[in-house]
Amino acid sequence: MCRLCIRGSTLGKAPESPSRRAALGMIGALSLLGMSAAAGIAHAKLPPKPENVLSPDQALKRLIEGNERYTAGQSKSRSFTSTRAALVDGQNPYASILSCADSRVSPELCFDEARGDLFVTRVAGNYVTSDILASLEYGVAVLNTPLIMVLGHTSCGAVSAAVNTYDKQAEFPGHINSIVTELMPAVRAAAKSHQGTLVQAATIENIKQNAKRLQEATPILSRAVQAGQVKVVGGLYHLGTGEVELVA
Repeated sequence: MCRLCIRGSTLGKAPESPSRRAALGMIGALSLLGMSAAAGIAHAKLPPKPENVLSPDQALKRLIEGNERYTAGQSKSRSFTSTRAALVDGQNPYASILSCADSRVSPELCFDEARGDLFVTRVAGNYVTSDILASLEYGVAVLNTPLIMVLGHTSCGAVSAAVNTYDKQAEFPGHINSIVTELMPAVRAAAKSHQGTLVQAATIENIKQNAKRLQEATPILSRAVQAGQVKVVGGLYHLGTGEVELVA
């Protein structure tokens, strides 16, 4: 380009100082950084499974409907590969389950759910320990699960052991007696007034007592329950039918 053209193209324009150019560049960079950060935050907050963002009542309804499909033999066909990528960097289960360790009870199956849907803790006798409480607190405080279910079941061996200790002073090897000790309050409460067998009554009483314990557990769970952010319920899984009956 000739000098006259260059001169003509700059007529009427004030020369841009280096400081002004630097300021404009900084503003542009900050704007881009701000947009990038906002996009990053939005991406980080996007849940892996958006359909799992539910209210406590919606979560309970979904559990019940899943169990109805299971008992009717209409469980959904699922592809594990389809959700694998979505769950690599996070999880947002819609319900936490405190289940017995019994091999005949499988929460993901009996509620017809897939990976990433249920946050499951298990111990023989489905009672609250300090470690399980911490796990369920994590589910509420970090994963934002709106529902907790204490899931017991019929013909529970752990409850039967506690009843045998109560009735017959039975003793068990190793650390099994520690389970009996934890379940004994439910057995004693059920023994005062019950219909049916003591094992049946103690099983339901144990579910109720542990659901109440979680509702009142400070500081995280009780606060979430009082705020209406979390609901704690109790369910009894019937081994013969697969039905989960709400008992608390």
